[in-house]
Amino acid sequence: MRKTIWILLLFGLFSCKTDPQEGTQGILPEFKDFKLQYPETYRDTSVADDYFGVKVMDPYRWLEDENAPATRGWIDQEQSLTNNYMKYIPYRDAIQRRLTQLWNYERYSTPVKKGDYYYLFKNDGLQNQDVLFRMAKLDSPLEVVLDPNRFSGDGTVSLGSYAFSQDGSLLAYEASQAGSDWRTVMIRDLAAGRNLKDTVRWVKFSEIAWFRDGFFYSRYPEPKQEEALTGSNQFHQVYYHKVGTPQSEDILAFADRRNPKRNVYAQTTDDERFLILKVIESTSGNALYFRDLSTDDPSFIPIVENFDNDFEVIGSDENSFYVLTNYKASNRRLLRISTRQPGARYWQEVIPASGDVLRDAYFFGGKLIAHYLHDASSQLKVFSSEGQEEKTIELPGIGTVLGVSGRADSPEAFYEFSSLIQPGAIYRLGLDDFNQSVYKQPKSDFDTDAYEIKQVRYQSYDGTEIPMFIVHRKGMKLEGAHPTLLYGYGGFNIPVLPSFNRTRYMLFPVVLENGGVCAVANIRGGGEFGTAWHEAGTKHRKQNVFDDFQGAAEYLIANQYTNPSKLAIHGASNGGLLVGACLVQRPDLYAVALPAVGVLDMLRYQNFTIGWAWADDYGLSDNKEDFDYLFAYSPLHNITRQKYPATMITTADHDDRVVPAHSFKFAASLQAHQEGKEPILIRIEPSAGHGAGSPTSKRIEAGADMLAFMLYNMKEGVVYSATAQEDN
Repeated sequence: MRKTIWILLLFGLFSCKTDPQEGTQGILPEFKDFKLQYPETYRDTSVADDYFGVKVMDPYRWLEDENAPATRGWIDQEQSLTNNYMKYIPYRDAIQRRLTQLWNYERYSTPVKKGDYYYLFKNDGLQNQDVLFRMAKLDSPLEVVLDPNRFSGDGTVSLGSYAFSQDGSLLAYEASQAGSDWRTVMIRDLAAGRNLKDTVRWVKFSEIAWFRDGFFYSRYPEPKQEEALTGSNQFHQVYYHKVGTPQSEDILAFADRRNPKRNVYAQTTDDERFLILKVIESTSGNALYFRDLSTDDPSFIPIVENFDNDFEVIGSDENSFYVLTNYKASNRRLLRISTRQPGARYWQEVIPASGDVLRDAYFFGGKLIAHYLHDASSQLKVFSSEGQEEKTIELPGIGTVLGVSGRADSPEAFYEFSSLIQPGAIYRLGLDDFNQSVYKQPKSDFDTDAYEIKQVRYQSYDGTEIPMFIVHRKGMKLEGAHPTLLYGYGGFNIPVLPSFNRTRYMLFPVVLENGGVCAVANIRGGGEFGTAWHEAGTKHRKQNVFDDFQGAAEYLIANQYTNPSKLAIHGASNGGLLVGACLVQRPDLYAVALPAVGVLDMLRYQNFTIGWAWADDYGLSDNKEDFDYLFAYSPLHNITRQKYPATMITTADHDDRVVPAHSFKFAASLQAHQEGKEPILIRIEPSAGHGAGSPTSKRIEAGADMLAFMLYNMKEGVVYSATAQEDN
């Protein structure tokens, strides 16, 4: 399931807006150096590992046991320190009020028709979770189907993957507790408006694939209680659950006993004739198998049995699959693979590779919709089922298509489009006449005409040209002193695109409103320019990623957007690794660093939960060659006594993807080695995970803390009033 995520970039606190260009000072606090008293974190000097003759100390390993009383005590002290520090920043609450206003607008997902109804998600503005609605026609009144806000009182139980039965009578959906990757599947009778008794537990990294009166799903064996959030995830298996039966009667459909570190994902074709298995060993490359469900034969037929390339089934037509792949195509192409002759020599190319990355493809209304990335922004093209190009869809501008929905048997599709300064609008596209119209347009008070987006290119340290998007107010004078926030990711073939994305860019609007600059660097390791671009930022080439990002910072400084005393860097997950490595390598280049849920211990990451699956991008420390380059850049292991920028590390206590021990150990070491006056803080969110499904209230609170910390440590005021007015 492709998920759409967004942020708001709005201007002004009240209906009479305050323009920082007009000289309004807002809140200008008295800046003073706080004498921070960090917790006395115990260093266990007896803990060390020998890597090929190199002794590596790990004095904070005890912090890996999150449930130990000593660790819990340390967490409490650190969180108390962070909370007390934030109280000294006089405009922190004003920023939270502004963020609350920025998020308070209606937003929708693209609709999809199942059975007799269209379904879509809607959020009134400040609801913690999006609500699923249905309607008989596109202009009919909305009827609530499932409200995840009722899953828990505090909004910390969220909706994961979901799927409708073929006739549209049942909805199976996953619920996540406190942000964990573990999911529980429940089934809702849509006619009766109530849940059935079925409960399927210990589901993780799974879609829901309906077949007749049940569905296939993926799960791990039930873990020991103390290992649920940190233990290594092994022996992923596919089961079939029949509606109305207990989970104990679920049928094992696929298991690989010889390869515990493989994950397997199940999907069924729209007609439910074929079950498709996608098997992975890491984050790149997969094997592909299928089974004919119209027969009693339980065996799977291989299409691809190695893990050298990516293969994704995007649709089917009679006895053929449409498969998106980078096999012999760095920028990806679309193949038709016959179920009767699935061997590679019989594969037919439908849409060939081009100079642009074919990011996604969809089979709707008998047509193929191709989503391309051109210079790191979106293009949509429509092809016939035989691969003849029929139409290039005119998009509203430079931006990102966040999702496309439709049906194989219906000549209509919907897509969401947004840019860095425009929230996502929903468009209806007729596939028979290619007419399109706005279905839902968000209403915000942000003056999009006040800002400009530009795309620039700069050279990285090895001469490679890197693109970057920059946003600032029109007419801004580049005098080298604007507060600037630089964002990056650089990994796992994931592109960072120009969209109104509340997860990645939720900090942008306040920076812009306060006369600042925001930038997004399309560094290597990502998926903006195909397989070669991704691979250039992996394993022993990972330093390219950090060099690219530091090159972006130097470009912003050299071109008078900002200077090192006004520059902040931010990234999450693999982006947290990016920020951690850059602040350790070039502490002189940044005023503020905001690493979020980061992979920071590169020698032990594979020991926790799903970490072993990241080895294709990172390598493994138990291999000599891999150890040498991992040790050379691992943020935790390259901290020395020097002056570091003001740093706020953010993590969550239920993050079972990148376990919080990474952030704990990094914070403890950075605090112990800081020789400057700049604060090193860690913010630990309770009852939250890696980010997906996090409630709106928690996102706003976290954003307010990071923004206040950033601007205060740049010695910047804000244009907002200190009065507690809540409404525009």
